[in-house]
Amino acid sequence: MKNKFLLPGFFVLALACEQPSKTAPIESLDEMNIEALQNKKADYSAQLNTLTQNLNEINAAIEAKSGNEKRILVSAFTANPQRFDHAIELQANINTRKNVELYPELGGRLKEIKVQEGQKVKKGTLLALFDDSGMQDQVEQLELQMELAKTGFERTKRLWEQKIGSEMMFLEAQTRYKALVKQVSQMNDQLAKSKVYAPFDGIVDEIIAKIGATLTPGMSPIMRIVNLEEMYIEADVPESYLSLIKIGSKAKVFIPVLNLGQDTEIRQTGNFIKASNRTFRIEAPLKNPEGIIKPNLNAKISVIDYSNETAIIIPQRVIRENAEGNPYVFVLTQPEQDNTYVAEQRFISLGKTKEEWIEVVNGISSGDFVVDDGASTLSPNQKVKRILE
Repeated sequence: MKNKFLLPGFFVLALACEQPSKTAPIESLDEMNIEALQNKKADYSAQLNTLTQNLNEINAAIEAKSGNEKRILVSAFTANPQRFDHAIELQANINTRKNVELYPELGGRLKEIKVQEGQKVKKGTLLALFDDSGMQDQVEQLELQMELAKTGFERTKRLWEQKIGSEMMFLEAQTRYKALVKQVSQMNDQLAKSKVYAPFDGIVDEIIAKIGATLTPGMSPIMRIVNLEEMYIEADVPESYLSLIKIGSKAKVFIPVLNLGQDTEIRQTGNFIKASNRTFRIEAPLKNPEGIIKPNLNAKISVIDYSNETAIIIPQRVIRENAEGNPYVFVLTQPEQDNTYVAEQRFISLGKTKEEWIEVVNGISSGDFVVDDGASTLSPNQKVKRILE
């Protein structure tokens, strides 16, 4: 009778011995610092990923041997070489070199203004007149004296050429005439400063001085003239891009307040690194046919610092990482009937990014089928079925 119950008891004991042992209790979390907790989390995550991968492989093997193997449905795209441009975006400022305030060269009373605000003017247009304080009369008197001295000099010169008269008389007449010529030239130069002319083609943006006001040379502005046809954009670039951005580099400009963009290229790069922020200056021209772009507007400029005509680029969403942080993708290989493939795990080397795209430097070849939708559920070398879009 005792032997009748012995076998079941033994079976229970054996079954209990086969039960997996419970995981050893984790030490008190309150006693662990943040670094220890993070290390423990990384360790468990790695174990979990390994167990999940092993479990998927076992399930796939079971399904294959039982004749009930399932195919995960995935979508894939073809990796084709294409042009890839990477750009650096910078805050920039818009300016023009033809934006000046005009100041008088000769002090005195502003007598007349010949233009109006908003008026277009050509280079050399008379803009304003100053009271010359009788300087014109002095010039006219000197010119009369100069003509008389010229007549006397020419007569003395003829006589001297005929050996009549003394050399001293000839030299005195010549010196007197040359001195008056120089005085007239100097007075005309001073008189010219009483008139203000446009230094370039542009628009009279603002008339600052008032008629009748006494202005000081270099201190009292008369008016501002601006030319909006020759605009340019400038920005400061970190010195790390010194070898990447050159004259001729392609760029795009965007002006937020105008919601306006246009293509341009770098025409000047600075030869000086600012010690304060370790940057160098770049400059690019801007087209402004309608005159809506104004000096000192804020803008953004994107300058291409890297180009590859035959780059393999993929969306960042298809990239996975293993426990060591190495990036990989799944590539469809070993094609069979009914669009069935093997999902091969490919570790890749990455280059530069552009929005949601990233360049693959190594690991993917032209023509490879890279898994897109469904990649998150795959295990290496798992059989899948491709959905044709």
